[in-house]
Amino acid sequence: MYLTAIIDIYSRYIVGWQISNSLEKGTQTEVLTDATARHGKPEVINSYQGSQYTCANWLDYLKESSIKVSMDGKGRATNNAFIERFFRTLKWKHIYLYPAKDEIKLYEGVNRFMNKYNKRRHREINRERPSQTYQQEAQRIDKEQSSKKERLHQKQQLRIR
Repeated sequence: MYLTAIIDIYSRYIVGWQISNSLEKGTQTEVLTDATARHGKPEVINSYQGSQYTCANWLDYLKESSIKVSMDGKGRATNNAFIERFFRTLKWKHIYLYPAKDEIKLYEGVNRFMNKYNKRRHREINRERPSQTYQQEAQRIDKEQSSKKERLHQKQQLRIR
């Protein structure tokens, strides 16, 4: 079984994930599509150089969505440190302790873990919860964008007068 997960680096919030029994190219794109539909598109996405992340399916979606691509080069594992740390935590705090008997039990267990993970306090973000940090930052960005739109609208009104 393969787990694809997308993490917001700022908040450590897992914005999307999926378990699959294959590494088909569509799986990763599906996770990203769902995550962007729920949470909006990121400016940049960092990924491995595996074939599922270099295929036309993945790259075309990123291009169509105007998402910049950042792929780790050989020896540049630091960009993936956040998701790798998450995978390590998942393995040590759930997978190894509660081995699943089948795919359904695996999914259910990982789903419970994801919900706990996003709501637990995280020491790397000042003991805040990833879900709260993510929501607060999203609200801040929304306000900032609304203010910019309002200022632009006011400038346009001044030009019309």
